[in-house]
Amino acid sequence: MSRIAKNPIKISNEVECSFVNGVFSAKGKLGQMNVNVNSNYKVNINENEVIVVPFKENQNDPKWGTTRAIVANTITGVTNGFSKTLELNGTGYRASVSGSKLKLELGYSHDVNFDIPSDVKIECPKQNVIKLTSINKEKLGAAAAKIRSFRKPEPFKGKGIKYIDEYIFRKEGKKK
Repeated sequence: MSRIAKNPIKISNEVECSFVNGVFSAKGKLGQMNVNVNSNYKVNINENEVIVVPFKENQNDPKWGTTRAIVANTITGVTNGFSKTLELNGTGYRASVSGSKLKLELGYSHDVNFDIPSDVKIECPKQNVIKLTSINKEKLGAAAAKIRSFRKPEPFKGKGIKYIDEYIFRKEGKKK
């Protein structure tokens, strides 16, 4: 039995939630998001909490907790938003935003241009720091993972693009 799924989701007064025809929508100070909810579940909205309930009683379905987490992330996204920070380590590695493209210089013979998704905002406070913010946690994580995949950190010198809180396990080099 899922313990996470039974927990109610607390909402504040500035969030407006609705559940119509299998679509949960939340509107907050940062924007509005709609999420399709699995057809086995319904969302009950009270004054200050939201509960995900299965249609059938005694249902031990692992999708129940996942559905509750998706609804909770939607509510958190429209109230606080999500952010990830990437760091570039390496000589000559730099990033800059120009219009709707992120220009990355990663030691290749060419620059890498990344099209910024519409839901994600990217800014570069320093040349070696990329800050991503969004109300959609899924698109934010996908964009950050795509940027990181252009030059993953290597274990010998630690050069590459890493998350700011990521630890790179270092290996010892060759010995004679």
